Formats: sequence, C-alpha cells, structure tokens
Amino acid sequence: MSIIVDTCVWSYALRRRDNSMVPSITTQLNQLIQQRKIIMLGAIRQEILSGIRHETQFERIRLKLRAFPDYPVSISEIETAAQFYNHCRSHGIQGSNTDFLLCAVAYCHDFTVYTQDKDFYHFQQLLDFKLNLIS
Repeated sequence: MSIIVDTCVWSYALRRRDNSMVPSITTQLNQLIQQRKIIMLGAIRQEILSGIRHETQFERIRLKLRAFPDYPVSISEIETAAQFYNHCRSHGIQGSNTDFLLCAVAYCHDFTVYTQDKDFYHFQQLLDFKLNLIS
C-alpha cells in the first residue's frame, strides 16, 4: 500500500515548532517513512517549499525532502485530475489543481491520500479514491 502524503501533513511535521497538539501525525508520518510507503509528487514538494521565509529553514526542509524522489505523473493522470476538477465543480465542490492531482494519482494507482484537509472528504463523495482523513 502506497500513500500520497498531502502538503498539510508535511507542513505540520516539518515546519511547525510545536508539534505537541497532534503528535500522532508526526508519529504516523515517521512510520510511513520507515515503511517506505510514501509517494511524493512534485506539486506537493513545491507547495511544501513555497512560502518558507528563512533560507536556512528552506534548505533544511529541501534537503530532508530530497530523500523522496518525485513520482512521475503521466499525461493521463493530469487529464484525470482535470476531469475530477470539472466534475466536482459542476456539483458545487471547489478544490485546488494540486488536490485533484492527488486524487487522480491515487485513483489511477490505488494509492491512499493521507491528509487533514477536510475538502478531500467532499471530493470523495463524487470521486473514487482511497482516503485516510486525519481528524
């Protein structure tokens, strides 16, 4: 079983100074890393690194993320993401292009999306992909 870890989980584990509020997220992420189950998408890497104000923090996180090669996203998966976006939007559900790319890659390869973002619950009402929503 392979897992696509969403940006919000990575950000929580890598960028927050105080992880005491939900330590299980960091623990679960570390377990997934040790089990080598993580799938990294380039779009997630970009989101994680975007907005980091301090160069030293940027470099520290960039180097940590280098341990995870980017999963190659195909034209078909990008087209599926666009179809998912259009389908959800036609039903009044909004999301980002990156969110729908995660859904499409998960759908195409039977991966699971691991996230705290409750928008994915709404996506799953219309789309067929595996979801592990952290509460």
